[in-house]
Amino acid sequence: MATKLLPVVKLATKVGIAGGAVYVAYDSGLLGGSEQGSEALQKARAAVPPAIEEWMKYFGLQQTQLPTIPNVEFSPVQAWNSGVRWTISRLSEAPTKASEMTTQGFQFVKDLLK
Repeated sequence: MATKLLPVVKLATKVGIAGGAVYVAYDSGLLGGSEQGSEALQKARAAVPPAIEEWMKYFGLQQTQLPTIPNVEFSPVQAWNSGVRWTISRLSEAPTKASEMTTQGFQFVKDLLK
């Protein structure tokens, strides 16, 4: 009976971890709008160095020097907006492109049948 229960326990553990990850992402604002994502990124930038220091003290790694965190200028708001603009642009071009490709396809078939 224990061997039949093991896959269920594994699945429940995986589902629990995945659900917890989704909950934490939602709760921290990562699944919200671009402004919430920017705020969550700023919170993470502020929270990570103290957390690393705490873990280093816990494991006794005080003399270890960590490299400095690189300064990455990334704006989720701008990346989101450019992605939305690109998608809308491609969707607006879709009917014209479909018409052109259909015409090319018909011409190709006509040339094959000659």
